[in-house]
Amino acid sequence: MNRHRTNGTKDERTKISISVLVIFSLLLFNAGCNSRQTLLLQTRLQKSTASHPTGNSSTLRLAFISTNNAKTPTGPIGWAMYKNKFLPQLKPLGIEKVQKLTFPNGPNLNEAIVAGKVDVGILGDTPALVARANGAPTRLISQEQVGINAWLLAKKNGPSSVEKLQNQKVATSKGSYMHRYLLGLLQKFGIADKVTVVHLLPSEAQAALERGDVAAIAAPIGTGPLLKAKGFPVADVAIKHPDLPGTSVTVVTEAFLAKHPNLPQKWNQIRKAAVQDIKANPQQYYKFLAQTSGYPLDVVKESFPVTQFPEEPLSPRGIELLEGTKQFLVSQKLAKSDFKLSDRIAPQQQ
Repeated sequence: MNRHRTNGTKDERTKISISVLVIFSLLLFNAGCNSRQTLLLQTRLQKSTASHPTGNSSTLRLAFISTNNAKTPTGPIGWAMYKNKFLPQLKPLGIEKVQKLTFPNGPNLNEAIVAGKVDVGILGDTPALVARANGAPTRLISQEQVGINAWLLAKKNGPSSVEKLQNQKVATSKGSYMHRYLLGLLQKFGIADKVTVVHLLPSEAQAALERGDVAAIAAPIGTGPLLKAKGFPVADVAIKHPDLPGTSVTVVTEAFLAKHPNLPQKWNQIRKAAVQDIKANPQQYYKFLAQTSGYPLDVVKESFPVTQFPEEPLSPRGIELLEGTKQFLVSQKLAKSDFKLSDRIAPQQQ
């Protein structure tokens, strides 16, 4: 292998490191880290990216969000893995191994992408769009789930409606699809500047709500239905508003795509077959999902309705939600710049 070609010139590596640090700083800001933590983490990142790591091309480092210690993705790709129909179909592309990596939320996964530690990521659309707008070297492969719900849950004996959140503290994971839902909701009700939004990961937000430390939380799939079953009042849900549900997207780094240009086409073939199988055997899928996630069966059914798994890589509804979320993030200055979605879709090799 031509080492000079792989690693680039010294100036190129310097530019890459600087760009990564800029993106990383923006992600950390969105996550609410203080300046001392940011400086320490930037130093660590600079050391880890000094050689611009790209990983072993025969190993696919697949990252996904796990809020309940799930060790396998919970959507169609996870089902394909469970049915042993994932890696065998990737081997003709030269991929011999899949390394699964879990993260508590999208911004954390993005940090790993820009640090060169992840090849493919499955995450919420909001953090993926923010990262792309800030220069992350990724391309969009597909959407795993379209129309993802989020739940606004209040503490017991707390505010019973969105309007009553004025002058209250609401927790969610900043930079997540729940964060976009919450900001959009507060804006709709004209109280965005009258509510304090604090950053807590889903498990931390749940604990804070149970203690009564916050008036409400914007919770993701899994957590929302679980807390509702425990008697916490539901003040609002994302699916009540056509423009506020989220989507789950799959992105690939440009470096890995260059080595495996046929990956998007094969990925979407695997995914389509998995969606068809899920819809033909929903009860089997829900049983797998309950075992994988640790959530009760009724919770996973409410969190992952099989109707939210489109067979096409990017459905008209999915693109509509992506475009709406992107424009919202740009208008709120949560995304650094605008870009055309069509320019960032990974090409399908024939």
